[in-house]
Amino acid sequence: MTICTLTEQAKKQVNILCEENNCFAVSLNLTGGGCAGFQYDWDSVEKEEDVEKMDIVINTGSGNFVIGAHSIMFLAGTEVDYVKSFVGQTFEIRNPNTKSECGCGVSINFDMDKLDNSLATAV
Repeated sequence: MTICTLTEQAKKQVNILCEENNCFAVSLNLTGGGCAGFQYDWDSVEKEEDVEKMDIVINTGSGNFVIGAHSIMFLAGTEVDYVKSFVGQTFEIRNPNTKSECGCGVSINFDMDKLDNSLATAV
């Protein structure tokens, strides 16, 4: 198992975002907050020099996807997809470590036993 995988559609969208915003990468992290305890935090990384030493960088072609070092254990085994539907388009995160999530799909809670197992098999 890898720390995080991106579908082809997600890679294409990361490339588009990096090109349109003239940035090095799209980043995904976790922060405390939201109704379930944690929330996904999307951002951009302007330059390669802005990547921290222990962050994970996944090359997507003409762009990059960065996972912050402090979020790695929570995202082990996660798949990121980019989906389009009649009502819109969004990155969809399939995280096997979640215990529960808010209806918005941004706020999540974790099963600590799953975290231990996912991290052990990802490294």
